[in-house]
Amino acid sequence: MKKAIVISLLALLVAVAALVKVYLPCTQKVDSAASVDVEQVLKAHPEYVVNALQAYDQKMREEEENRIKALVKDNEAALNESNAPFQGPADSKIVLVEFFDYACGYCRRLYPELNEIIAQNADVKVLYRPLAFVSQYSEYAARAVLAANEQGKFSELHTALFTVQKPLDEKLVDELAEKAGIDVEKMKADMKSDKVNAAFATNNSLAEKIQINGVPTLILNGEMLQPAPKAIQEKIDQAK
Repeated sequence: MKKAIVISLLALLVAVAALVKVYLPCTQKVDSAASVDVEQVLKAHPEYVVNALQAYDQKMREEEENRIKALVKDNEAALNESNAPFQGPADSKIVLVEFFDYACGYCRRLYPELNEIIAQNADVKVLYRPLAFVSQYSEYAARAVLAANEQGKFSELHTALFTVQKPLDEKLVDELAEKAGIDVEKMKADMKSDKVNAAFATNNSLAEKIQINGVPTLILNGEMLQPAPKAIQEKIDQAK
């Protein structure tokens, strides 16, 4: 990776030098027989390099954003498949997908705000795809809610995990499940079932395909969103 960055920067500097040679004769009176001393020019005008580096950085970021957008769009059908817990109309044309981690502090802070948006947009289908990014207990929690979904109790455990004011661990997950009216022994058995294995593997596979490197990640109809309430609602309004 470092070697690639160095090569890119060297290529950029070569491009800047070439630009200087072309640009100066167009803007200054230069003896056609004389050659441009690029080193002197760059020393006299270091802003040329700074501007070029800034432009290069902007270009790289835009290319990366476009690449991720293409990956998300290419996987839109798989992202929207109802092989994950969801709420809202199953056949809705507006689908919001959330990738999250129960041990993620920002996911926890977004939870009540996202719930308000969901409540105000009953015509939107929301799919929940838990991941294990943050804690050693994240996978246990993710599998637990996927198993709770088999008992029709996803929402209850999902809410309990995001509202409890204690550090997450397996014992706490089990306690919250029991309080939510979930058969804990069945939940534990289902956590190792083929169905839950497949659901959890799908979430991980999709996260890898669209190169998710942080949570929460929100996707609406194949477009990645900023995890901010105003931005989410604006995109939903546009979709409608």
